[in-house]
Amino acid sequence: MSQLVPAPDQELKAQELQRAFDAFNQVSQVLTQAYQGLQGRVESLTTELALANGQLRRQYEEKEALSERLSLLLNALPAGVVVLDRAGRVGEANPAARQMFGQAVIGEAWPALVRARLVATEAPGEWCLEARRLAIVESPLDSAGGRILLIHDVTAAHGLKAELERNQRLVAMGEMAASLAHQLRTPLATALLYSANLGQAQLTDAARVRFADKTTAQLKRLERLIQEVLLFARGDSIGRDMIPAEQLLADAAETVRPLFSEKGVAFRVTCNAGDVRLIGSRKDLAGALVNLLENALQACAEGGKVFLGAEASDRQLRIGVRDTGPGISPEVQARVFEPFFTTRGQGTGLGLAIALGIARAHGGTINVNSLPGEGSEFVILLPLKAAVWREH
Repeated sequence: MSQLVPAPDQELKAQELQRAFDAFNQVSQVLTQAYQGLQGRVESLTTELALANGQLRRQYEEKEALSERLSLLLNALPAGVVVLDRAGRVGEANPAARQMFGQAVIGEAWPALVRARLVATEAPGEWCLEARRLAIVESPLDSAGGRILLIHDVTAAHGLKAELERNQRLVAMGEMAASLAHQLRTPLATALLYSANLGQAQLTDAARVRFADKTTAQLKRLERLIQEVLLFARGDSIGRDMIPAEQLLADAAETVRPLFSEKGVAFRVTCNAGDVRLIGSRKDLAGALVNLLENALQACAEGGKVFLGAEASDRQLRIGVRDTGPGISPEVQARVFEPFFTTRGQGTGLGLAIALGIARAHGGTINVNSLPGEGSEFVILLPLKAAVWREH
C-alpha cells in the first residue's frame, strides 16, 4: 500500500495552528503571572488597609476620649466660655456662661448682648453684669474664623481688693495718728489764740478785723485738712462719667491758672490724646491733677515754667506735670506718696497720697521722675477701656 502524504496546505495549516497554540500558551502564562502579581498586590493592600483602619480607629478613639475630657472640663470650669462664629453670634457656651447670661444665649449676637447687658467699668477688660463683675479675655479662632471668650467672675476678688486697699489706708491712718494730731492741733491752737484776742476791749476795729481774718484762715486750713483726711480714708468713690481727656486737662488748668499768674510762673497745656475718653470720676481725676499742678507751682520760683500734657497709646493715657523747679532728691522721691509726709511747713502731706489713691482707684498709678537741679515730672498713667467685641 502506498503511504498518505499530507497535502502542502494541510501542513501549512497545522504549523499555523501550532504557532497559534504557542502564542496562546505564552499569553496565558503572562496573564497567569500578572494575575498572581495582582493577587499579591491585593493581599498587600488589604494588609496596609487593615493597618490604616486600625490606626484611624485608635486615633478616633483617642480624639473621642479627648473630646469627652474637654467636654467634662468645660462643664466643670467655673469660668464662662463662649464661642463666637464669624458673624459674632454665640455658637457654643458652657454651663457657667449660660448661668451668667441665661440658657437662651446660644444664637444671640454678642455685640447686641454686650450693649444690652454689660456695663463697662474703669478697669480695662472688666464689665458689670447686674451685681457681678466680669473679666473678659478674647482670643481669635484662626481655623474657624470666629472668636472664643473666657469670662471670669471677679466679683469676690474685686471686693477683696477694695477691702485690702481700705485696710491699707486705715493702717496708714493709724500709723500716722500722732502726725495727724499735730497737724490738727497747730491750726486749731492758732485759731484759738486769734479768737481769744478778739475779746480784748482795747482792740481797734482794724486789729479786730485782722485777728478775725487770721482766725478764719486757720479754720479754713483746718477744714481743708479734715476734708483731705476724709478723702484719703474713703478713697473708693469712683464715678461713671465719660470724660474726654482734653476736657479733663482743661478743667484742671482752669482751676490753677490764676495761681500761676499771681506767682509769675509760666503755664502751658498741650493735649495729644485725640478724642480719647476715660470712665471714672471727673471731679476726682481733675482734683488729682490740681494737686500735682499746685505742687509743681510751689516748686517753682517766679519766672519758672510748668507744663501739663497728655498723650495716648492703644491701652494707656499718659498725663504729665513737669516743672523747672529745683528737683527732688532720691531720698525724698521714695517717700513723696506717703501720707502726711511733706517738706513744706504749711503742707498737710496728703495731696500726693490722695492723687495716687485716685489714680489707683481708676486702675492706674503715678510715677515721679526727677533729678536735683533739673526739675521734676509727675506722670499719671491711666488704662483705656479695651474693646471686648467688634461690630460686624
